[in-house]
Amino acid sequence: MPKLIKDGKLSKNLWHLVPKEADLAEAVAISSDHLLVHISLWREHKSELFAFNKNIGVWMDSDDDAYELANDVNDLSLIAVNFPVFKDGRSFSNAAILRLRLSFNRELRAIGDVLRDQMFYMKKCGINSFELSDTVDAEEALAAFTDFADNYQSTVEDPAPLFRRR
Repeated sequence: MPKLIKDGKLSKNLWHLVPKEADLAEAVAISSDHLLVHISLWREHKSELFAFNKNIGVWMDSDDDAYELANDVNDLSLIAVNFPVFKDGRSFSNAAILRLRLSFNRELRAIGDVLRDQMFYMKKCGINSFELSDTVDAEEALAAFTDFADNYQSTVEDPAPLFRRR
């Protein structure tokens, strides 16, 4: 089972990630009160998913458009952005759009190829939850948030760039 860092500490993962190819019947048959469904399933069956009295979250691939959730950010307690491979950084942009332009203020989770080397920057884009694979040492990953003392560019956490903070 994947490990989870949420708000800077190890946490229990209550959410069941529903595979992208699952249909509505497969999703609601899962014996979990916390379902994380792909944005395509959400798009097609939003009202039916809420009718099952489960906590519903949405996950998106790096090539999905965060703006598709513009009308739903207040209804979702979790949105996850997938980092499919190290070299695909589009989920950084989706995370920033969700926080800065769509004002999503709940749990924003990184899933997929979540590497310690990128966690500091993921947090700067507004991600506050990190699902780690079994190959990643969770204790060492926690140290990623202190790798750098400051950053030059503006971030979700601190919109003023370094030269404006002097």
